[in-house]
Formats: sequence, C-alpha cells, structure tokens
Amino acid sequence: MTKMRSKKILALSALLLMMLTSMVMPLASAEEIPEPKIANSDAIVFFDYCLDYDADNMPDEQKDVYRKYAEIYNENLEINKANDPNFEANSTKVAEILENVKNTYSGDDELLGYMTSAPKFDASKMSDEEKEEYKENANAYIESYSDYVGSDENFESNLSKAVAAKRDDTPSYAGTLSLLPPIIAIILALITKEVYSSLFVGIVTGALLYSHFSFTGTIDHVVQGGFISSIADPYNIGIIIFLVLLGAIVSLMNKSGGSAAFGRWAATHIKSKVGAQFATIVLGLLIFVDDYFNCLTVGSVMRPVSDKFKVSRSKLAYLIDATAAPICIIAPISSWAAAVAGFVSEDQIGGLELFIRAIPYNFYALLTIGMMFFIAGTKFDYGPMKRHELNAMNGDIFSSEDKEVIRQLEETSNNKKGSVWDLVLPVVVLIVGCIFGLIYSGGFFDGETFIDAFSNADASVGLVYGSFAGLIFSVIYFLCRRVLNFKECMGSLPEGFKAMVPAIMILCCAWTLKTMTDSLGAKIFIAEFVRTSASAYISLLPAIVFLIAVGLSFSTGTSWGTFGILIPIVLAIFGGSISDEISIIAISACMAGAVCGDHCSPISDTTIMASAGAQCNHINHVSTQLPYALTVAGVSFVAYIIAGYVKNVWISLPIAFVLMFTTLIVIKMMTNKAETPELVADEPDAPQTEE
Repeated sequence: MTKMRSKKILALSALLLMMLTSMVMPLASAEEIPEPKIANSDAIVFFDYCLDYDADNMPDEQKDVYRKYAEIYNENLEINKANDPNFEANSTKVAEILENVKNTYSGDDELLGYMTSAPKFDASKMSDEEKEEYKENANAYIESYSDYVGSDENFESNLSKAVAAKRDDTPSYAGTLSLLPPIIAIILALITKEVYSSLFVGIVTGALLYSHFSFTGTIDHVVQGGFISSIADPYNIGIIIFLVLLGAIVSLMNKSGGSAAFGRWAATHIKSKVGAQFATIVLGLLIFVDDYFNCLTVGSVMRPVSDKFKVSRSKLAYLIDATAAPICIIAPISSWAAAVAGFVSEDQIGGLELFIRAIPYNFYALLTIGMMFFIAGTKFDYGPMKRHELNAMNGDIFSSEDKEVIRQLEETSNNKKGSVWDLVLPVVVLIVGCIFGLIYSGGFFDGETFIDAFSNADASVGLVYGSFAGLIFSVIYFLCRRVLNFKECMGSLPEGFKAMVPAIMILCCAWTLKTMTDSLGAKIFIAEFVRTSASAYISLLPAIVFLIAVGLSFSTGTSWGTFGILIPIVLAIFGGSISDEISIIAISACMAGAVCGDHCSPISDTTIMASAGAQCNHINHVSTQLPYALTVAGVSFVAYIIAGYVKNVWISLPIAFVLMFTTLIVIKMMTNKAETPELVADEPDAPQTEE
C-alpha cells in the first residue's frame, strides 16, 4: 500500500512539476531553467495513475505535459511492451494523445503535426513504407527550417528527429564534416591557382560523404544530384542565358568600334588613373539594381578606360566586385532588398522597414565603399594587388599566363567607324530593358506597385528579358548605322558565348558544390550553432553573427542563402521584434557578414561575375581582393563589438570610419617603402613582357 501511495505521489509530483515548468519556461532562457529530462520509468508511472486525457477541457500547459510523457513512452514502446504490466491500457492512452496532437496541427500544418507526434527515428522498428514517409517529412521540415525556427514551440525536438532521419542515409549530415567540401575546394584553388579541378575535388568529396563512400552513390550524386540538377535549375539557366546574351552585346560593341571610341573619348575627359578608378566606382554605385548586372555592365563599359590608364585587370575586378554586392545590400530599391524582405515574415515586421533600418549598421558595405575611394585617391595598394599594379604600369595589365586568350577576345575592336554612341546606346537600352524586365517579372504590369514588383522580381527572368531587348536593339542599330553587316552581327553570338565560357564553367561547378554542401546540411549545422550558442552573449551577438555569416557565405558561396538562414534565427532570438536596437544591429551584422563572405569566396557567383566583367583571371582576382576584404572585415568586426555595447549608430558609425581610415594609414606607412623597378616573378602572377 505504501508503494502504491508512493507511485501516486510520484506521478502527481511529476505532473505538477511539468505544469509549473511549462508555465515558467517562457519567462526564462534555456540557460536559466533547463528542460527536465524525463525517464521512461517516470512515463510508465505517469500513465499508470494520470487522469484521462481530455483535450477539450484541458489547459494548453497540461496538454503539453501529457504530450511530452507520451513521446517518451512511445520512443520506448518495445521496452515498455515487455516491462509495463499495464502496457495495453497505457499504449492506448499514448496513441490517443499523439493522434490528438497530430490532428490539432493537420488543419493548419500537417507537416508540423506529423513531426510533433512522431517518435524518434528508429529504422530497426519501422517498415520500408514508414521509413520513406518519415524521411520525406523530415526532409520537408528541414527545408522549412527558417519558417519553423521562430514559430514551432517544439522546434528543438522536431529538428532533432528530422536530422536523425537524414543521418540514416547520410551519417555526416549537419555535422562538422559538412563544411569539408567547400573548405577543400577553396584551399586547393588558392594553393594551385587552378579553379576547375579544385571545385571538382570539392564536389567529389561532398558526394563521397553524402553517399557514405558508396561508389555508385557517389557517381549518381555528382552527376544527377549535382551537375544536372544544379544546371537544370530554372534560375541558374536564366543566369547562363543572361551571360551569353550579354557576351554577344559586348562582342557587338567591340566589333563596331564602340569600345575603342569610348576609350578615346574617355582619354580626353578622364585625365588620370585616379579619375579612371573614380569613374569605375561611381558607375558601380549608380547601377545598384542587381549585382550580376552591375558586374558585367560596369566591366564592359570601363575596360577600355582602365586599360588606357594602365589599371590592372585585377584592380578593375576588385572595384567592380566592391561596388556590386556592397551597394546592392544598402540600396532599398534592388533585388537584394527584395530578397531580404522576402526572408522576413510580414506578420512580425515589414521586411522593407527592417532593411532600411539596418542600412546605417551595415559596416562592411559602407566601409568597403569608403576604402575604395581612399585607395584610389591616395594611389595606395598593398598585398598581391600592389604587384599587379606595378606590372600594369610596366605594360602588363593581366599578370596572368592566359592573357593571350583574353586579348584574342578583344582584338576585334579596331573598327574606325565606331563612335561613343555605339557603346552608350546599347548599354542604356540594356539598363532600361533589365529594369523593365525585373518589374515585369514581379507583376508591375499586372497591378503590383513598383516596390512590390521589385520585391517579387525574379532576377534571372528579368535580366534575360532586358538582355534580349539589348541584343535586338544592338543588332538593328548597328545594321542601320552600317558599321556591321548582318553576318558580322550573327557572328557575335558564338563569340560572345565563347567569351563567357570560363565564367559559365566556374558558375556551374560553384552551383554544384553548393548543392553538395546543402545536401550535407552545412547551413543547418552553422544555424544551430548560432541558435544554441551565440544567442547567450547578447551584447556580443552582432560580432558573433557577423563572423558566422562570413564563414557560412565564404564556404557556400552564397550571400542570399546565408541571410536567408540566419535572419529568421536572429529574429527568433528577439521574439520577432525589432524594438530593441541590438536586434537591428544583429540583423545588419548578418547581412554584412553574408556580403563579406561572398566578396571573399572564389566560389561566389558575384566574384565569378566580377572576374568575367573585368576579363580577369579568376584566381588573380580572388587572391588580390582577399587582403582588402579581410582588412574591412576586421574593422567591421571591431565596429560590431562597439555597436553591441553602445547601441547608437551616431556614435558607432563615425568610430567605424575612423578605425577604417586609421588602419589604412597604418598599413600605408608600413608598406610605403622604396619601390623597386624590378618586376616580381611569381607564377602564375608573373608579368609577361609585351612584345
């Protein structure tokens, strides 16, 4: 009798403890009141003596207690079948509770109901059909990570179940090894200065980990799950078509003599190398609609000018890259603003309002723009860029072994009939066409407002519309001007494609590598680190988020994917509110870190586009840009530490600029030694003496 009374007291005490915990938990962090661990024996006792489950008349806290005990009991169902004398009655209660939980969500979110009511994944206790259904739901839940991280009250438990199901096929999923493929690819690219093979090695490494070193599984994942699925993606196909069409337009401008004429015109209006760099920066700042469009348009227009004043192609690529993503991420009317707004639930806060409030705290973007003007105006370079600029002053603007291949693509620019308008008009039509294409793809002509149309725009579709318009106009215009005949115009199509082949090949490999890292759960691994660890240090959270965003964007080569994962997590940390200034700083740090990592990464779309726009060797661009980007990143990190404590943009932003310019002055003083006239030989960066 005493034993029976003790069990009843234990059961009632457990029920009371769980109810109190459920009510108190919302008022405290996970660190202050840890979730109590429930033993299976407690669950057996609970269901031996608990009241009948009555969902209609129970408060939510009490239903939550029943659910948690039911989950523990259900996870140990086989053990309980052998050890629980009241198994039949208790298992019926558990099944009723879990079925009720599932039905509760089925009207609003069937997936959430399934994951909440499902036991932990155990392949040994499931039929093939049950395993397949479980894995499908687990995969769908993980793909909706950003949606559930702030809304699912059982998120941690459900995510743990989903990841366990994924690890049945891929043991390294969402673990440290998920970061291995991009790290291998990037290190190999920087060491060997050969990007294609480095990316391919990273892709194969990812496929090996995904298939658990199965030979056929690796081949299938590389070919079908990797290259074919990545390249066949409609968005990626649109970008490839845009590249080809833009290459054709550039080829037409070269053949017509427009590029050469623009170079001659610029020589009479732009008087110095500093002026050429300032003109490149200003043009990049003006084309803020989309980073892809920015890279290729600025490169096409400014190459003749920068060549005239012996600006190295590496420096041109840096100026293009540094005015692409950094300006787009602080421009309210851009594809990037639309992307950020799309990652925020309008039920919590207006996405555009969040984007605008975050602009003053986007230290990386603002400091990068300031740094460009400083190094251009003071004629200051350091690191590998200094060597490339010295080579350019001595006649070698490429500093690369493949310079002859690039030159062959530009040899057809000696048409004496060309005028400045042969470059300006096609570019103007291209810009206008792309803007109209973007708002058209966003539904502007179907009644959407201009801002909403930009928010809904599909960049790959809009840019293809604009480039088609630009190409058709260019062909008609040059035929009417009689500077080119029809055969020469049509010959520009394959020539333009040929000019973009290196960029397209690198993009295809980079997209495939991203697919590998996604299939290994790299984003989930890093996102969970932020959610469970970084959130404990609120004042340091912006600096921590910045570093994590840099690492994630650098390793995956995508800034949009990075802030798509991290922004919902940061919002969830602050309960979906931006009333506290620290939440705005943390969101801005997330966007700044994503741009920084994208800026540094050799597998980033934008970095590849900048190399294509400047017609620069890709590894040369990456290696010369990296010291500049890391300098700004270091200052930005310190600025976010200060901002996290100060929480005032009028104090932290001026401090950030003072730190930036002080750092550059110190570096200039350290590197401002007597320059030797000898050219430094360092393959493949060694200068090639012009004939």
